[in-house]
Amino acid sequence: MLKSIQKRKNKLRAQRKARVRGKIFGTAELPRLSIYKSNKHVYAQAIDDNAGATLAAVDGRKLGLKANREDAKKVAAEMAKALASKNIETVVFDRNGYLYHGVVAAFADGLREAGIKF
Repeated sequence: MLKSIQKRKNKLRAQRKARVRGKIFGTAELPRLSIYKSNKHVYAQAIDDNAGATLAAVDGRKLGLKANREDAKKVAAEMAKALASKNIETVVFDRNGYLYHGVVAAFADGLREAGIKF
């Protein structure tokens, strides 16, 4: 991919990320659930922004899962288990600048199916 195209894509994602992060904030009772996806794997973590601490995290790479819709649902199910062990039922979803479709939407649907509200 041309460097100019990649620079523009990164800039647009950074703008979306800043816009979303300006509106949402996580607490211990209502953590911010942030998703990160690379070309190969999906990662997620629940963050308490007041304390600056991660409450729960799931690494799709350690689970041996790829960055596709089916595996994103499996990562979401693992994240729901991690949140349930911390007695967290409701979160604020942070799509981290990604557009809400494909892997991100599948992850969100998997969380909802596992009983997490947002």
